[in-house]
Amino acid sequence: MPTVIVTGSAGLIGSESVHFFAQLGFNVVGIDNDMRSFFFGQNASTLWNRNLLKDKYGERYKHYDLDIRDRESIENIFKEYSSDIALIIHTAAQPSHDWAANDPHTDFTVNANGTLVLLEATRQYSPNSVFVFTSTNKVYGDTPNYLPLQELETRWEIDPSHKYSIGIDESMTIDNSKHSLFGASKVAADILVQEYGKYFDMKTVSFRGGCLTGPAHSGAKLHGFLAYLMKCTISSEPYTIFGYEGKQVRDNIHSYDLVNSFYHFYQNPRCGEVYNIGGSRHSNCSMLEAISICEDISGKKLQYTYTDNNRSGDHIWYISDVTKFQSHFPEWQYKYDLRGILEELYAAQVVRVSTGGASAS
Repeated sequence: MPTVIVTGSAGLIGSESVHFFAQLGFNVVGIDNDMRSFFFGQNASTLWNRNLLKDKYGERYKHYDLDIRDRESIENIFKEYSSDIALIIHTAAQPSHDWAANDPHTDFTVNANGTLVLLEATRQYSPNSVFVFTSTNKVYGDTPNYLPLQELETRWEIDPSHKYSIGIDESMTIDNSKHSLFGASKVAADILVQEYGKYFDMKTVSFRGGCLTGPAHSGAKLHGFLAYLMKCTISSEPYTIFGYEGKQVRDNIHSYDLVNSFYHFYQNPRCGEVYNIGGSRHSNCSMLEAISICEDISGKKLQYTYTDNNRSGDHIWYISDVTKFQSHFPEWQYKYDLRGILEELYAAQVVRVSTGGASAS
């Protein structure tokens, strides 16, 4: 069977990709050095997930404990598998805009330089493979905050007559806005992925995700909105809402639904493509609405405090318009809605709390 290379393979989207393609019979090569624990502390470590993958798939999953910035080591992997490589799924990243401000060099080299290393290795050793990149809606900076928004009882909403009323599409500019340094490093990577597709005629795609979530998420204070929120609700850890009266809105997509979109693209790829991908109008919530559902599912009250100091460049309202992707791949559809996502998160977090870090996934 062909080989799939997955970077960040022990993380949320990476591990979902390993499960998805290993179960289809592909050989999977995972690259992950648990940088998440470096970014967010040992409680965010993904080692439990790496071990789960190795135990579950045996010879079908080969793990490399490598940094994607290590050009020589990455190129050696691509040389070894070369023409057997059918697909690269690049999920490894520094994912927090708060963290990036404290160490811009690490943020940029991981997100931008690491992506360049992988793209060039692909071009040199497996140019016919499909390259999927998990980008972010932060490439649009804070431009969404200047849309005509209305404050409702539990959320902010866009004017129903606006062209983005069903969600933000790929026509939104990425220029002249505050991105956060994380957003800027992801813009660089996003543009590189597009350019390798258009300049070198490679089958590349940037998926600009909303909030990505699922039961394998090692949620932390600085990254992993719904997973961390559910964790705090269950364990009675204090939680802080930053600004906008807790009415800021995000769309949320389950890791399975996202990886399934990767699979559809892999089957009929394009060169240098871009898609907004997220929960869309199908699965979205405000902070207050998410808290209410978490409390309902868990039967516990979240211990939270509120501060008026919103995170710099943070979105007040962001819902993805996935119309473009659905028009190209009409057979793709959602499996999970918001309630289903949170019920899975609850079940997984209960197991992880009771077993000291293991997962039910």
